[in-house]
Amino acid sequence: MNRYTTFDSPLGQILLVSDGSLLTGAYFSGQKYEPVPGPGWLLEPDLGIFQEASLQLHEYFAGRRRQFDILLHLQGTPFQTKVWKALLEIPHGSTVSYGELAGRIKRKDAVRAVGAAVGRNPVSVIVPCHRVIGSGGSLTGYAGGLERKRALLDLEEALMAGISSRAPACSS
Repeated sequence: MNRYTTFDSPLGQILLVSDGSLLTGAYFSGQKYEPVPGPGWLLEPDLGIFQEASLQLHEYFAGRRRQFDILLHLQGTPFQTKVWKALLEIPHGSTVSYGELAGRIKRKDAVRAVGAAVGRNPVSVIVPCHRVIGSGGSLTGYAGGLERKRALLDLEEALMAGISSRAPACSS
């Protein structure tokens, strides 16, 4: 049974999903591939993993957290989970291209497949798919919308520069 709650971020509401003990999803409202809670879903805002995820997301958006340490269960194909685990290795405030990411998982021939896997990342922000950019430095392919991707990257650049007093802005 899926359990869920929501978190109000500066970039819009985030749907948090869990299997009861581990976080399995974090989706911006309106995000591509966002699941819709229905029969068999249980609203459980007091679940421990949701409390921890909400705290860490709040700290991240407030500029007080650079790395998440939430217990995750990444559900996907073996290839997708390999890509998602590689996303976790991209340092805060850094970006890599889709081609670089493909190279990191030793699949330089699979740039498009890597892009597709990045786009299906079920745990936005926490698994930092927003840190993957086009080869020329362009912002491409963010399931939560390019405005949010830019806002997340701007937030991390501000933090890297020591400017943590501003929250990202986004019209959602």
